[in-house]
Amino acid sequence: MQHQTEALEDSDVNTLGIKNRPPNIGALTRKTYAIILAGGRGSRLKQLTDWRAKPAIPFGGKLRIIDFTLSNCLNSGIRRIGVATQYMAHSLIHHIQRSWNFLGDQFDEFVDVLPTHQYENSGVYSGTADAVYQNLKHIQQSQPEYVLILGGDHIYKMDYSQMLAMHVMQKADVSVACIEMPIAKASEFGVMSVDEEWQITDFNEKPKQPTHIPQKPECALVSMGIYVFNASFLYGLLKQDSIDPNSSHDFGKDIIPKLVRKDRVFAHRFTDSCVNMVGDMPYWRDVGTVDAYWEANMDLVRITSDLNLYDDDWPIRTHQPQLPPAKFLFNDDNLRGHAMDSMISGGCIISGATIERSLLSLKVRVGKHSLIQDSVILPHVEIGENVTLKGVIVDTQCKIPDNFTAGINPEIDRQKFHVTDQGITLITPEMLGQTILEIR
Repeated sequence: MQHQTEALEDSDVNTLGIKNRPPNIGALTRKTYAIILAGGRGSRLKQLTDWRAKPAIPFGGKLRIIDFTLSNCLNSGIRRIGVATQYMAHSLIHHIQRSWNFLGDQFDEFVDVLPTHQYENSGVYSGTADAVYQNLKHIQQSQPEYVLILGGDHIYKMDYSQMLAMHVMQKADVSVACIEMPIAKASEFGVMSVDEEWQITDFNEKPKQPTHIPQKPECALVSMGIYVFNASFLYGLLKQDSIDPNSSHDFGKDIIPKLVRKDRVFAHRFTDSCVNMVGDMPYWRDVGTVDAYWEANMDLVRITSDLNLYDDDWPIRTHQPQLPPAKFLFNDDNLRGHAMDSMISGGCIISGATIERSLLSLKVRVGKHSLIQDSVILPHVEIGENVTLKGVIVDTQCKIPDNFTAGINPEIDRQKFHVTDQGITLITPEMLGQTILEIR
Protein backbone atom coordinates (compact mmCIF):
# COMPACT_ATOMS: atom_id res chain seq x y z
CA MET A 1 0.00 0.00 0.00
CA GLN A 2 2.00 2.99 -1.28
CA HIS A 3 0.15 5.69 0.63
CA GLN A 4 0.78 3.89 3.94
CA THR A 5 4.51 3.57 3.29
CA GLU A 6 4.83 7.23 2.38
CA ALA A 7 2.85 8.32 5.42
CA LEU A 8 5.23 6.49 7.71
CA GLU A 9 8.46 7.43 5.97
CA ASP A 10 7.59 11.13 5.76
CA SER A 11 7.29 11.44 9.53
CA ASP A 12 10.47 11.87 11.55
CA VAL A 13 8.73 11.57 14.89
CA ASN A 14 6.33 8.75 15.71
CA THR A 15 3.58 8.75 18.31
CA LEU A 16 5.99 7.78 21.10
CA GLY A 17 8.32 10.68 20.37
CA ILE A 18 11.14 8.49 19.05
CA LYS A 19 13.24 10.62 16.70
CA ASN A 20 14.80 7.82 14.71
CA ARG A 21 14.13 7.88 10.99
CA PRO A 22 11.69 5.02 10.22
CA PRO A 23 13.23 2.17 8.22
CA ASN A 24 12.27 1.31 4.67
CA ILE A 25 8.93 -0.45 5.03
CA GLY A 26 9.23 -2.50 1.85
CA ALA A 27 12.60 -3.87 2.93
CA LEU A 28 11.21 -4.72 6.37
CA THR A 29 8.22 -6.66 5.12
CA ARG A 30 10.37 -8.58 2.62
CA LYS A 31 12.56 -9.71 5.52
CA THR A 32 9.56 -10.94 7.53
CA TYR A 33 7.97 -14.37 7.78
CA ALA A 34 4.45 -14.49 9.22
CA ILE A 35 3.18 -17.64 10.91
CA ILE A 36 -0.54 -17.80 11.63
CA LEU A 37 -1.58 -20.10 14.48
CA ALA A 38 -4.87 -21.49 13.19
CA GLY A 39 -5.15 -24.81 14.97
CA GLY A 40 -7.61 -24.00 17.73
CA ARG A 41 -11.09 -25.42 18.09
CA GLY A 42 -12.70 -22.44 19.80
CA SER A 43 -14.86 -24.55 22.12
CA ARG A 44 -16.90 -21.53 23.32
CA LEU A 45 -18.43 -21.43 19.84
CA LYS A 46 -20.16 -24.70 20.73
CA GLN A 47 -21.41 -26.77 17.79
CA LEU A 48 -20.10 -24.29 15.21
CA THR A 49 -16.69 -25.93 15.68
CA ASP A 50 -17.77 -29.55 15.91
CA TRP A 51 -16.29 -30.30 12.47
CA ARG A 52 -14.25 -27.21 11.57
CA ALA A 53 -11.54 -25.10 13.22
CA LYS A 54 -12.58 -21.65 14.42
CA PRO A 55 -10.56 -19.79 11.71
CA ALA A 56 -12.53 -21.65 9.02
CA ILE A 57 -15.97 -20.49 10.22
CA PRO A 58 -17.82 -18.38 7.61
CA PHE A 59 -18.21 -14.70 8.42
CA GLY A 60 -19.79 -11.69 6.76
CA GLY A 61 -21.62 -13.56 4.02
CA LYS A 62 -18.72 -14.75 1.84
CA LEU A 63 -15.59 -14.66 4.02
CA ARG A 64 -13.92 -16.96 6.54
CA ILE A 65 -12.52 -15.68 9.84
CA ILE A 66 -8.92 -16.40 8.78
CA ASP A 67 -9.32 -14.20 5.69
CA PHE A 68 -8.88 -11.11 7.87
CA THR A 69 -5.44 -12.12 9.14
CA LEU A 70 -4.31 -13.27 5.71
CA SER A 71 -5.60 -10.07 4.07
CA ASN A 72 -3.83 -7.96 6.70
CA CYS A 73 -0.58 -9.71 5.77
CA LEU A 74 -0.97 -9.04 2.05
CA ASN A 75 -2.15 -5.46 2.54
CA SER A 76 0.83 -4.85 4.85
CA GLY A 77 3.27 -6.15 2.21
CA ILE A 78 4.02 -9.48 3.94
CA ARG A 79 3.91 -12.31 1.42
CA ARG A 80 5.77 -15.18 3.07
CA ILE A 81 3.16 -16.81 5.24
CA GLY A 82 2.75 -20.15 6.98
CA VAL A 83 -0.57 -21.31 8.45
CA ALA A 84 -0.15 -23.84 11.27
CA THR A 85 -3.20 -26.10 11.44
CA GLN A 86 -4.28 -28.77 13.89
CA TYR A 87 -7.89 -29.34 14.96
CA MET A 88 -10.39 -30.40 12.23
CA ALA A 89 -8.16 -28.84 9.57
CA HIS A 90 -9.80 -30.18 6.39
CA SER A 91 -12.23 -27.27 5.91
CA LEU A 92 -9.49 -24.72 6.61
CA ILE A 93 -7.00 -26.38 4.25
CA HIS A 94 -9.68 -26.65 1.57
CA HIS A 95 -10.34 -22.92 1.86
CA ILE A 96 -6.68 -21.84 1.84
CA GLN A 97 -5.82 -24.01 -1.16
CA ARG A 98 -8.63 -22.51 -3.21
CA SER A 99 -8.47 -18.93 -1.96
CA TRP A 100 -4.81 -18.18 -1.32
CA ASN A 101 -2.81 -20.03 -3.97
CA PHE A 102 -2.31 -17.00 -6.23
CA LEU A 103 1.04 -15.79 -4.85
CA GLY A 104 4.10 -16.32 -7.03
CA ASP A 105 6.66 -18.81 -5.77
CA GLN A 106 9.13 -17.44 -8.30
CA PHE A 107 9.08 -14.21 -6.29
CA ASP A 108 9.43 -16.09 -2.99
CA GLU A 109 5.81 -15.35 -2.14
CA PHE A 110 3.59 -18.05 -0.68
CA VAL A 111 0.91 -19.12 1.77
CA ASP A 112 1.97 -22.55 3.05
CA VAL A 113 -0.26 -24.87 5.06
CA LEU A 114 1.72 -26.37 7.96
CA PRO A 115 -0.06 -29.44 9.39
CA THR A 116 0.89 -30.84 12.78
CA HIS A 117 4.11 -32.86 12.50
CA GLN A 118 3.97 -36.47 13.54
CA TYR A 119 7.65 -36.86 14.28
CA GLU A 120 8.86 -39.12 17.07
CA ASN A 121 8.26 -37.46 20.44
CA SER A 122 5.99 -34.88 18.84
CA GLY A 123 2.36 -34.67 17.87
CA VAL A 124 -0.30 -32.12 18.64
CA TYR A 125 0.88 -28.65 19.59
CA SER A 126 1.08 -28.30 23.35
CA GLY A 127 1.00 -24.48 23.20
CA THR A 128 1.47 -21.48 20.94
CA ALA A 129 5.26 -21.52 21.36
CA ASP A 130 5.38 -25.23 20.61
CA ALA A 131 3.38 -24.66 17.42
CA VAL A 132 6.06 -22.25 16.19
CA TYR A 133 8.89 -24.47 17.43
CA GLN A 134 7.59 -27.51 15.51
CA ASN A 135 7.67 -25.39 12.35
CA LEU A 136 11.09 -23.80 12.88
CA LYS A 137 12.61 -25.61 9.88
CA HIS A 138 9.98 -24.13 7.57
CA ILE A 139 10.59 -20.65 8.96
CA GLN A 140 14.38 -20.92 8.81
CA GLN A 141 14.27 -21.99 5.15
CA SER A 142 13.04 -18.48 4.32
CA GLN A 143 15.92 -16.90 6.27
CA PRO A 144 13.84 -14.03 7.69
CA GLU A 145 15.19 -11.33 9.96
CA TYR A 146 11.83 -10.95 11.69
CA VAL A 147 9.09 -13.42 12.56
CA LEU A 148 5.54 -12.14 12.92
CA ILE A 149 3.35 -14.46 15.00
CA LEU A 150 -0.40 -14.11 14.52
CA GLY A 151 -3.65 -15.74 15.50
CA GLY A 152 -6.14 -16.69 12.84
CA ASP A 153 -9.32 -16.30 14.83
CA HIS A 154 -10.08 -12.59 15.25
CA ILE A 155 -11.91 -10.08 13.09
CA TYR A 156 -9.80 -6.96 12.56
CA LYS A 157 -7.87 -4.76 10.15
CA MET A 158 -4.26 -3.94 11.03
CA ASP A 159 -1.18 -2.71 9.17
CA TYR A 160 1.56 -5.00 10.49
CA SER A 161 4.24 -3.00 8.66
CA GLN A 162 3.84 -0.15 11.14
CA MET A 163 4.34 -2.55 14.04
CA LEU A 164 7.49 -3.86 12.35
CA ALA A 165 8.80 -0.33 11.85
CA MET A 166 8.24 0.55 15.49
CA HIS A 167 9.89 -2.71 16.55
CA VAL A 168 13.06 -1.77 14.65
CA MET A 169 13.06 1.85 15.81
CA GLN A 170 12.78 0.80 19.46
CA LYS A 171 15.59 -1.75 19.04
CA ALA A 172 13.26 -4.29 20.56
CA ASP A 173 13.86 -8.01 20.94
CA VAL A 174 10.11 -8.61 21.03
CA SER A 175 7.08 -6.43 20.36
CA VAL A 176 3.59 -7.33 21.60
CA ALA A 177 0.50 -5.74 20.06
CA CYS A 178 -1.90 -4.49 22.69
CA ILE A 179 -5.36 -3.03 23.01
CA GLU A 180 -7.36 -1.44 25.81
CA MET A 181 -10.01 -3.76 27.23
CA PRO A 182 -12.74 -3.23 29.86
CA ILE A 183 -11.42 -4.53 33.15
CA ALA A 184 -14.35 -6.98 33.43
CA LYS A 185 -13.18 -8.81 30.27
CA ALA A 186 -9.42 -8.43 30.69
CA SER A 187 -9.00 -11.62 32.73
CA GLU A 188 -9.50 -13.59 29.48
CA PHE A 189 -6.27 -12.14 28.04
CA GLY A 190 -2.65 -11.49 28.88
CA VAL A 191 -2.51 -8.24 30.87
CA MET A 192 0.55 -5.98 30.79
CA SER A 193 1.99 -2.90 32.44
CA VAL A 194 4.30 -0.50 30.58
CA ASP A 195 6.61 2.40 31.37
CA GLU A 196 6.60 5.85 29.74
CA GLU A 197 8.44 4.48 26.67
CA TRP A 198 5.98 1.58 26.35
CA GLN A 199 8.50 -1.03 27.41
CA ILE A 200 6.61 -3.83 29.12
CA THR A 201 7.43 -4.05 32.83
CA ASP A 202 4.98 -6.78 33.82
CA PHE A 203 2.92 -9.42 32.02
CA ASN A 204 0.36 -11.82 33.47
CA GLU A 205 -1.62 -14.34 31.45
CA LYS A 206 -5.35 -14.36 32.31
CA PRO A 207 -5.03 -12.92 35.84
CA LYS A 208 -8.04 -13.13 38.15
CA GLN A 209 -7.53 -9.48 39.14
CA PRO A 210 -6.17 -7.58 36.11
CA THR A 211 -4.01 -4.51 36.64
CA HIS A 212 -5.75 -1.41 35.36
CA ILE A 213 -4.21 1.35 33.27
CA PRO A 214 -3.07 4.32 35.40
CA GLN A 215 -5.76 7.03 35.41
CA LYS A 216 -8.10 4.51 33.70
CA PRO A 217 -9.41 2.19 36.42
CA GLU A 218 -12.09 0.84 34.10
CA CYS A 219 -9.58 -0.51 31.51
CA ALA A 220 -6.58 -2.82 31.27
CA LEU A 221 -3.92 -3.12 28.59
CA VAL A 222 -4.15 -6.61 27.08
CA SER A 223 -2.19 -8.63 24.56
CA MET A 224 -3.75 -9.30 21.16
CA GLY A 225 -1.62 -12.43 20.70
CA ILE A 226 0.36 -10.68 17.96
CA TYR A 227 4.15 -10.73 18.33
CA VAL A 228 7.18 -9.55 16.38
CA PHE A 229 10.44 -11.34 17.20
CA ASN A 230 13.94 -10.85 15.90
CA ALA A 231 14.35 -14.20 14.17
CA SER A 232 17.66 -15.29 15.70
CA PHE A 233 16.42 -14.26 19.14
CA LEU A 234 13.25 -16.34 18.68
CA TYR A 235 15.11 -19.46 17.56
CA GLY A 236 17.19 -19.57 20.71
CA LEU A 237 14.19 -18.96 22.95
CA LEU A 238 12.13 -21.74 21.43
CA LYS A 239 14.93 -24.29 21.58
CA GLN A 240 15.49 -23.46 25.24
CA ASP A 241 11.78 -23.57 26.02
CA SER A 242 11.34 -26.92 24.25
CA ILE A 243 13.55 -28.69 26.81
CA ASP A 244 12.07 -26.94 29.86
CA PRO A 245 10.01 -29.57 31.73
CA ASN A 246 8.19 -26.87 33.71
CA SER A 247 6.98 -24.96 30.65
CA SER A 248 3.58 -25.30 29.02
CA HIS A 249 5.29 -23.98 25.85
CA ASP A 250 3.00 -20.98 25.45
CA PHE A 251 4.02 -17.43 24.61
CA GLY A 252 1.57 -15.77 27.00
CA LYS A 253 1.98 -18.14 29.93
CA ASP A 254 5.68 -18.89 29.79
CA ILE A 255 7.88 -16.96 27.37
CA ILE A 256 6.71 -13.32 27.47
CA PRO A 257 6.50 -13.11 31.32
CA LYS A 258 10.12 -14.27 31.57
CA LEU A 259 11.40 -11.94 28.87
CA VAL A 260 10.02 -8.73 30.37
CA ARG A 261 12.38 -9.12 33.33
CA LYS A 262 15.60 -9.11 31.29
CA ASP A 263 15.06 -8.27 27.60
CA ARG A 264 13.74 -5.41 25.49
CA VAL A 265 10.04 -6.22 25.21
CA PHE A 266 7.81 -3.39 23.99
CA ALA A 267 4.07 -2.95 23.66
CA HIS A 268 2.72 -1.75 20.34
CA ARG A 269 -0.62 0.04 20.47
CA PHE A 270 -3.14 -1.39 18.02
CA THR A 271 -4.33 2.12 17.16
CA ASP A 272 -0.82 2.99 15.88
CA SER A 273 -1.28 0.38 13.16
CA CYS A 274 -4.61 1.79 12.05
CA VAL A 275 -3.74 5.46 11.57
CA ASN A 276 -3.72 5.37 7.77
CA MET A 277 -6.98 3.50 7.28
CA VAL A 278 -8.83 6.62 6.24
CA GLY A 279 -12.47 6.68 7.25
CA ASP A 280 -12.16 3.63 9.50
CA MET A 281 -12.15 3.49 13.24
CA PRO A 282 -9.81 0.90 14.81
CA TYR A 283 -11.67 -2.39 14.78
CA TRP A 284 -10.80 -5.64 16.57
CA ARG A 285 -13.26 -8.27 17.72
CA ASP A 286 -12.81 -11.53 19.57
CA VAL A 287 -15.63 -13.65 18.13
CA GLY A 288 -14.92 -16.47 20.53
CA THR A 289 -18.49 -17.01 21.74
CA VAL A 290 -21.74 -17.61 19.89
CA ASP A 291 -23.11 -14.27 21.13
CA ALA A 292 -19.97 -12.37 20.05
CA TYR A 293 -20.03 -14.06 16.65
CA TRP A 294 -23.69 -13.13 16.12
CA GLU A 295 -23.08 -9.53 17.24
CA ALA A 296 -20.10 -9.06 14.90
CA ASN A 297 -22.14 -10.30 11.93
CA MET A 298 -25.12 -8.15 12.93
CA ASP A 299 -22.89 -5.08 13.05
CA LEU A 300 -22.36 -5.48 9.30
CA VAL A 301 -26.04 -4.91 8.46
CA ARG A 302 -26.32 -1.66 10.38
CA ILE A 303 -26.53 1.57 8.42
CA THR A 304 -23.01 2.46 9.54
CA SER A 305 -20.96 -0.58 10.48
CA ASP A 306 -17.90 -0.37 12.72
CA LEU A 307 -16.17 -2.70 10.25
CA ASN A 308 -15.88 -1.33 6.71
CA LEU A 309 -15.92 -4.18 4.20
CA TYR A 310 -16.29 -1.73 1.31
CA ASP A 311 -12.78 -0.26 1.64
CA ASP A 312 -10.92 -0.52 -1.68
CA ASP A 313 -7.66 0.51 0.01
CA TRP A 314 -7.74 -2.42 2.46
CA PRO A 315 -9.65 -5.26 0.76
CA ILE A 316 -10.49 -8.47 2.59
CA ARG A 317 -9.77 -11.22 0.10
CA THR A 318 -11.31 -14.67 -0.09
CA HIS A 319 -12.36 -17.41 -2.50
CA GLN A 320 -14.74 -16.10 -5.16
CA PRO A 321 -17.05 -18.96 -6.18
CA GLN A 322 -18.77 -18.68 -9.54
CA LEU A 323 -22.28 -17.81 -8.40
CA PRO A 324 -24.99 -15.66 -9.95
CA PRO A 325 -26.25 -12.49 -8.22
CA ALA A 326 -28.88 -12.71 -5.48
CA LYS A 327 -32.41 -13.03 -6.85
CA PHE A 328 -35.71 -11.80 -5.36
CA LEU A 329 -38.94 -13.32 -6.69
CA PHE A 330 -42.57 -12.16 -6.69
CA ASN A 331 -44.03 -8.70 -6.19
CA ASP A 332 -47.63 -9.22 -5.16
CA ASP A 333 -49.27 -7.70 -2.10
CA ASN A 334 -49.43 -11.09 -0.41
CA LEU A 335 -46.24 -12.54 -1.83
CA ARG A 336 -43.16 -10.35 -2.20
CA GLY A 337 -39.51 -11.30 -2.02
CA HIS A 338 -37.61 -8.44 -0.35
CA ALA A 339 -34.90 -7.59 2.15
CA MET A 340 -34.41 -4.55 4.40
CA ASP A 341 -31.28 -3.55 6.35
CA SER A 342 -29.69 -6.84 5.32
CA MET A 343 -26.76 -8.32 3.40
CA ILE A 344 -27.64 -10.92 0.78
CA SER A 345 -24.75 -12.83 -0.80
CA GLY A 346 -24.33 -14.29 -4.26
CA GLY A 347 -26.34 -17.34 -5.26
CA CYS A 348 -29.23 -16.55 -2.87
CA ILE A 349 -32.86 -16.86 -4.03
CA ILE A 350 -35.54 -15.16 -1.93
CA SER A 351 -38.90 -16.50 -3.16
CA GLY A 352 -41.66 -14.37 -1.73
CA ALA A 353 -39.98 -14.13 1.69
CA THR A 354 -39.15 -11.20 3.96
CA ILE A 355 -35.62 -10.64 5.24
CA GLU A 356 -35.06 -8.00 7.93
CA ARG A 357 -31.79 -7.03 9.67
CA SER A 358 -30.17 -10.30 8.67
CA LEU A 359 -27.14 -11.65 6.86
CA LEU A 360 -27.54 -14.40 4.28
CA SER A 361 -24.36 -16.12 3.16
CA LEU A 362 -23.63 -17.73 -0.19
CA LYS A 363 -26.30 -19.85 -1.89
CA VAL A 364 -29.12 -19.59 0.64
CA ARG A 365 -32.65 -20.38 -0.56
CA VAL A 366 -35.71 -19.02 1.30
CA GLY A 367 -39.24 -20.22 0.50
CA LYS A 368 -42.57 -18.44 0.24
CA HIS A 369 -44.11 -16.53 3.17
CA SER A 370 -41.05 -17.05 5.37
CA LEU A 371 -39.78 -14.34 7.74
CA ILE A 372 -36.10 -14.01 8.71
CA GLN A 373 -35.23 -11.35 11.30
CA ASP A 374 -31.98 -10.52 13.16
CA SER A 375 -30.40 -13.74 11.97
CA VAL A 376 -27.16 -15.08 10.48
CA ILE A 377 -27.62 -17.76 7.84
CA LEU A 378 -24.42 -19.55 6.81
CA PRO A 379 -23.74 -20.89 3.28
CA HIS A 380 -25.75 -23.56 1.46
CA VAL A 381 -28.83 -23.42 3.69
CA GLU A 382 -32.30 -24.26 2.39
CA ILE A 383 -35.21 -22.63 4.26
CA GLY A 384 -38.70 -23.88 3.47
CA GLU A 385 -42.05 -22.11 3.25
CA ASN A 386 -43.88 -20.40 6.15
CA VAL A 387 -40.72 -20.45 8.27
CA THR A 388 -40.09 -17.89 11.03
CA LEU A 389 -36.55 -17.32 12.30
CA LYS A 390 -35.74 -14.54 14.78
CA GLY A 391 -32.35 -14.06 16.40
CA VAL A 392 -30.86 -17.32 15.16
CA ILE A 393 -27.67 -18.65 13.60
CA VAL A 394 -28.26 -21.41 11.06
CA ASP A 395 -25.16 -23.45 10.26
CA THR A 396 -24.01 -24.58 6.83
CA GLN A 397 -26.06 -27.18 4.94
CA CYS A 398 -29.11 -27.04 7.21
CA LYS A 399 -32.44 -27.81 5.56
CA ILE A 400 -35.14 -25.96 7.49
CA PRO A 401 -38.51 -27.65 6.89
CA ASP A 402 -41.78 -25.90 6.07
CA ASN A 403 -43.70 -24.28 8.96
CA PHE A 404 -40.60 -24.29 11.18
CA THR A 405 -40.21 -21.67 13.93
CA ALA A 406 -37.17 -20.77 16.05
CA GLY A 407 -36.09 -17.77 18.10
CA ILE A 408 -39.56 -17.06 19.50
CA ASN A 409 -39.60 -19.23 22.63
CA PRO A 410 -36.15 -19.92 24.14
CA GLU A 411 -37.46 -22.69 26.39
CA ILE A 412 -38.83 -24.63 23.44
CA ASP A 413 -35.65 -24.01 21.44
CA ARG A 414 -33.47 -25.38 24.27
CA GLN A 415 -35.10 -28.77 23.90
CA LYS A 416 -33.34 -29.31 20.55
CA PHE A 417 -30.93 -26.43 19.94
CA HIS A 418 -28.27 -24.40 21.72
CA VAL A 419 -29.58 -21.11 23.17
CA THR A 420 -27.06 -18.55 24.45
CA ASP A 421 -27.28 -16.31 27.52
CA GLN A 422 -28.45 -13.49 25.22
CA GLY A 423 -31.17 -15.68 23.74
CA ILE A 424 -29.54 -16.41 20.37
CA THR A 425 -30.51 -19.82 19.01
CA LEU A 426 -27.86 -21.88 17.20
CA ILE A 427 -29.14 -24.51 14.76
CA THR A 428 -26.87 -27.11 13.12
CA PRO A 429 -27.65 -30.01 10.78
CA GLU A 430 -27.03 -32.56 13.53
CA MET A 431 -29.59 -30.87 15.77
CA LEU A 432 -32.13 -31.29 12.98
CA GLY A 433 -31.23 -34.95 12.56
CA GLN A 434 -29.52 -34.24 9.25
CA THR A 435 -26.16 -35.35 7.88
CA ILE A 436 -23.47 -33.00 6.58
CA LEU A 437 -22.82 -34.18 3.04
CA GLU A 438 -19.56 -32.35 2.39
CA ILE A 439 -17.12 -30.75 4.79
CA ARG A 440 -16.10 -27.36 3.40
